[in-house]
Amino acid sequence: MLNALSVDVEDWFQVGAFETVIDRNSWDSRECRVERNTDLVLELFDDAGVKATFFTLGWVAERYPALIRRIVENGHEIASHGYGHDRVFTFTPEQFAADLVRSRNLIENSAGVAVTGYRAPSFSIDQRTPWAHEILAEQGYAYSSSVAPIKHDHYGWAEAPRFAFRPVAGSDFLEIPVTTAELGPKRLAAGGGGFFRLLPYAFSRWAIHQVNERDGRPAVIYFHPWEIDPEQPRVPNAPLKSKIRHYTKLDVMAAKLRRLPQDFQWERLDSIVAREKARLAA
Repeated sequence: MLNALSVDVEDWFQVGAFETVIDRNSWDSRECRVERNTDLVLELFDDAGVKATFFTLGWVAERYPALIRRIVENGHEIASHGYGHDRVFTFTPEQFAADLVRSRNLIENSAGVAVTGYRAPSFSIDQRTPWAHEILAEQGYAYSSSVAPIKHDHYGWAEAPRFAFRPVAGSDFLEIPVTTAELGPKRLAAGGGGFFRLLPYAFSRWAIHQVNERDGRPAVIYFHPWEIDPEQPRVPNAPLKSKIRHYTKLDVMAAKLRRLPQDFQWERLDSIVAREKARLAA
């Protein structure tokens, strides 16, 4: 079974956990580590022979176009993560459409290839934004990976399907949710990020095996470049819960990521999308 590995390309000061304590106007004055960290991810993937999808902020593409080109030159898919990590439900439909255009133009101009995939910051497409998928389909996106079908204090759409579905009637546009596992009646987050970093590796291995073997579906796993950077600056005035989630086990993340290609096979999300579309059309 081929699974999808993805990277949400954003810097340490752009994460949702710090959005209430870091002024957006201060971003350009802070120490940017996204290029360094993403290059380390590219090196890790190259060593493991892995191809992945990089969901990239337009803000990053605007400032580091050479990084975007390196991602593409290394054989990875480049996709959109919006411009400035705004959650979709904070936009009007018109603002969301404009954000999509702005970020896509910046990423495509840097990458030299078309962008057909999108991931909402903080998995913020949910029951509050029934129009978001329609706008993505109207703008010609092939897929979104923006739904976390769980309950969570920061995000989640617990009623959403666990696996690929068509959210727009009459369109072959797909939503590919991040991976969840099941334990009895409970649905568990198992799509990567903090859950992968904080929980024992055995949990993620069990969850991916369940999805592959019991459900017969590909897993969709994600992480961020800042998660392999234990030397990143600290935010002293952040809420305690946010600090615990953000900084715990940064020093072990790279080693855990290196285990994934030993236990499973990985590829770009656009390849998964092509197979899912064929399966749903059958």
